[in-house]
Amino acid sequence: MTNEGPAAIEAATVVKPQDARLQMFAEFWHYFSINKGAVIGLFVFALLILIAIFAPLLAPHSPDDQFRDFFLTPPAWQAGGNAQFLLGTDAVGRDMLSRLIYGSRFSLAIGFVVVTTALISGVILGLLAGYCRGWVDTLIMRIMDIILAFPSLLLALVLVAVLGPGLVNAMIAIAFVLQPHFARLTRAAVMAEKTREYVVSAKVAGASHIRLMLVTILPNCIAPLIVQATLSFSNAILEAAALGFLGMGAQPPTPEWGTMLAEAREFILRAWWVVTFPGLAILITVFAINLIGDGLRDALDPKLKRS
Repeated sequence: MTNEGPAAIEAATVVKPQDARLQMFAEFWHYFSINKGAVIGLFVFALLILIAIFAPLLAPHSPDDQFRDFFLTPPAWQAGGNAQFLLGTDAVGRDMLSRLIYGSRFSLAIGFVVVTTALISGVILGLLAGYCRGWVDTLIMRIMDIILAFPSLLLALVLVAVLGPGLVNAMIAIAFVLQPHFARLTRAAVMAEKTREYVVSAKVAGASHIRLMLVTILPNCIAPLIVQATLSFSNAILEAAALGFLGMGAQPPTPEWGTMLAEAREFILRAWWVVTFPGLAILITVFAINLIGDGLRDALDPKLKRS
């Protein structure tokens, strides 16, 4: 018969931080995987990431190579097609499949840069507004309201027209019009958390304002920001494609999907593939990311967790 002391019993009941993290991840995955659409969206998005990473290995040709004897060649399965170009060629003889594969790199880069920029700037503004309140809150929120008063695409178009056409300027403009969503969301979360007991205890213990904002309050506002970042990722891809289609985003011969659509406008009736495939790429990518966002909302929002 063993004689276990209080120390042994306490040690047995203590949960290691690593085990706690694994348990939290298991719970997250349980609620996320209930949404089958979210799992499918995650699979498609992971496949897109792999395609972007291994684009030089997967693409049969360089995206800028022009084959002068194969202008507007239809897909391989259609009459007049060529097995060398599975999805056909565009008006200057460039392989559509290769350009679509390399275009995934631009779409992911646009989404990542835009969301990161909008998230950082929006969180900073939202933290200041929700924590400081008073005139700081009023000033920041009125500026955010003015930005939100304009249609996002129209405002982004005006900003790009001022800054000059180009992919970098388009990303700056899209990040600018998306940041109010993060600022308002962060402000609401900070205002809700600011009066909680753990924040008051940290303040009484002598924590500085910066520590209270960044260490005490902000980590408890992450869940809704993750969901918003996922949805903004798809919005960024859509708006970048729209700006590219209007000639204000990525400039030819960049194989960005919106720019590919713009170049193919005049051939929409005689060469359906040059418009259909870039459009499908945008549709599938945005739909997959939105499905992931829906699953994240179910998994991270306690009010929406399914029993």
